[in-house]
Amino acid sequence: MAVSPRQKSAASRVFFAFVGSVLAITALLVAVLAFQVQTTERSTAEQLTLAVARTIAEMPEVASAVTTGTDADATASLQPIAERIMAETPIDFVTIMTTEGIRLTHRDPAEIGKPYIGTIGPGREGRTLTEEAEGTLGPSLRSVVPIEQDGRVVALVSAGITLGSVGAGVLRQVPFVVVIAIALAAVGLCAAWIAGRFTRRIAGDLPASAVRDAVSSYESVRTLGEALHAQRHEHANRMHTAVALIELGRGDDAIDLLTETARTSQALADHVVAREGDPTVAALLLGKSAQAAERGIDWTVEMQPAIPRTALGAVDAVSLVGNLVDNAIDAAASGSEPRWVRVEMAQTPDGRIALTFIDSGDGVPPALRERIFEHGFSTKPAGADGRGVGLALVRAIVDAAGGSLELSAHPTTFRIILPAEESA
Repeated sequence: MAVSPRQKSAASRVFFAFVGSVLAITALLVAVLAFQVQTTERSTAEQLTLAVARTIAEMPEVASAVTTGTDADATASLQPIAERIMAETPIDFVTIMTTEGIRLTHRDPAEIGKPYIGTIGPGREGRTLTEEAEGTLGPSLRSVVPIEQDGRVVALVSAGITLGSVGAGVLRQVPFVVVIAIALAAVGLCAAWIAGRFTRRIAGDLPASAVRDAVSSYESVRTLGEALHAQRHEHANRMHTAVALIELGRGDDAIDLLTETARTSQALADHVVAREGDPTVAALLLGKSAQAAERGIDWTVEMQPAIPRTALGAVDAVSLVGNLVDNAIDAAASGSEPRWVRVEMAQTPDGRIALTFIDSGDGVPPALRERIFEHGFSTKPAGADGRGVGLALVRAIVDAAGGSLELSAHPTTFRIILPAEESA
């Protein structure tokens, strides 16, 4: 088979598909990790500001300072405490204020005595509050906690961390995220290399289309082989019966059996083969009649006279028809009686070819009607040569030919529309 140098091999497609998937997954993981780190840093900052503010509010010297003496006296006592806490913890500011919101402490001493910028209403009512607000140090996360004495709110304390500090905490986690991303990408690229190498060992440098053609050829040989095996088995049974009848001295019965067999076969051949259309597909349908009879299934083929060929090549046509007929026979055989399969071939009003495969089986559950066309999926037990190839190959052939495929129920019907072969 001639391969165009512009066509990428199947191995290359597998490799690049893996690489693309790895990069997409890595990018998604980095985004998720970055979001998770930011969320964690923000949550940690909120918990820390609330814990520090509550600790300050419960210090006896703080409550004592705000309830005795003047505001200046309170500032003289509390500002050193606030500065020590800011120095020993990641907290950026500690503001102790009166219930009217007048600052008694602040990171910038010049701001002492000025109104607090932020929400203090819940604190004045004895409740805690955590919020994001913009103050003299810029936007920050802050918690406001009431300072109570004898069940009465006597002052408020606000502890906060600026968003700049939160962002710095996020940046400290970036190397960890980068290492995870690099490790994942490295593992993914190794997997892509192994998958590409494994595919190359099987398919060589063949392009994906050639691999599909090879699978189609295999399926054609398989389905034709099964049909020939069924024909040979049926012929052997009838010949053995005829020989036994002759040995029993019932020659006339043997002649009747062989005559009826020849008449039936010739009638089917006349109906299927002696018409316009694809002779390979017709021969396949003739062979499948023996396979259906062997499994106790009533077999009907309806072919419109003078139907043109489809645009499919012989290999693809046999693979498509053979797989759908095999599925129909398997479905009918596993269902209840009466068991039957009907194949119809007709020309549509717009000149295309309609292939219809109908069976008496139990049908395909609605939830699986799309999945049965996926590679590797099958509702049947896996055999020695695997399962889940036939219907995926059928869809690939139909799509490549520009046709369409429909599946309906009651009874189970696969209807395929294909373009007709262009006349020479």
